Amino acid sequence: MNRLLRLGKPSLCPVSCRRSLLPCLLAACLTGSLLLSTTWAQTTPSATNLPGQAFPRINADHSVTVRLKAPEAKKVMLEGGDGLVAKPLEMTKNAGGVWEATTPPAAPGFHYHWFTVDGLRVNDPGTQRYFGWGRDTSGVEVPDKDGDFYAARPDVPHGSLSLQWYHSNITGKWRRCFVYTPPGYETDPARYPVLYLLHGSGENERSWGEQGRANFIMDSLLAAKAAKPFLIVMDSGYAAYPEAQPEDRSSLTAAFGEVLAKELIPFIDSRFRTRAEAAHRAMAGLSMGGAQTLNIAPQHPELFAYIASMSTGGRGDFEPDTSYGGAFKDAAAFAKGNKLLYLSAGTTEPGIHTSVKTMHDSLTAAGIKSTFYSSEGTSHEWQTWRRSLHDLAPQLFRE
Repeated sequence: MNRLLRLGKPSLCPVSCRRSLLPCLLAACLTGSLLLSTTWAQTTPSATNLPGQAFPRINADHSVTVRLKAPEAKKVMLEGGDGLVAKPLEMTKNAGGVWEATTPPAAPGFHYHWFTVDGLRVNDPGTQRYFGWGRDTSGVEVPDKDGDFYAARPDVPHGSLSLQWYHSNITGKWRRCFVYTPPGYETDPARYPVLYLLHGSGENERSWGEQGRANFIMDSLLAAKAAKPFLIVMDSGYAAYPEAQPEDRSSLTAAFGEVLAKELIPFIDSRFRTRAEAAHRAMAGLSMGGAQTLNIAPQHPELFAYIASMSTGGRGDFEPDTSYGGAFKDAAAFAKGNKLLYLSAGTTEPGIHTSVKTMHDSLTAAGIKSTFYSSEGTSHEWQTWRRSLHDLAPQLFRE
């Protein structure tokens, strides 16, 4: 054996190093394992993950790591909301055929996301599905240190969220809505005000309860006695007349105002203990739903005394005398029937924040009082609208 050793290549390691090589290797392996476990411990699965799914994961800096196994794919991109990835993010594949990407630090709150695999849009198999972007879509939840206001807290009483079906003669179809009733509604004989709350484009009646967590927001406010108890009705803003053509996008929502006034409100008033006067009824919505609110509610002071529009932009040409059917032309007449006109937007919504603030300033100049709320650091996404509802609700039905 000694002869064989002498015939081998000279060692480049000193004798002292060779003697301690095994302990060094063991220490290196142990250190690597500790570093890996420490890094892993600093990440958490998204709250939206399906049971047993490790990814997506939220990292300590609020970046998000996603994975997708697609060994035959040639190119995979991560896409989603502005607060998560402002533009498609290219993923990399490991030897096992698993693609991975880590986003920049994301804004807090809920974000839609999906993969584009060789040109085909694919949902993340690790998460639940949320209706958004016109289809069931993956979603990830980035924690917010100030997010207790929309958390499902064990220390507060909780209301109920019920599904209600009704037939629309106007559209010729069955429709459904979700109704939030506050804690104690089942045992309290009192009648309640109602907020009709609309989603945005590509979403539906599920959105405010699932992505927006409207019921939990109300539960926390009521527990703190920061808001009056009221019902929330969440219906689909999509309602088309029977003769509507699918390729005509405007026709997809054309019947909603009539459905709301002639079918939904009477249905809710007949099914629930409501206070069925305009002074006890509000309408609010986000993005598309905010535009619907501004096009419907000001025209119907006999139905709504409280009006709220969130992230409704694209109206840089807003004129009180002519916009929204001239509903704001007569400041005195509008003020007579209105108790609150509420506007909001996120500071990182491109163009929208500016246009909403411009509308607020124009209304003020025209002698019409409005309230403007600015959500710091949030985009055209659900954290802006969660914060807006949290800010809006305490201002409703105070008179």
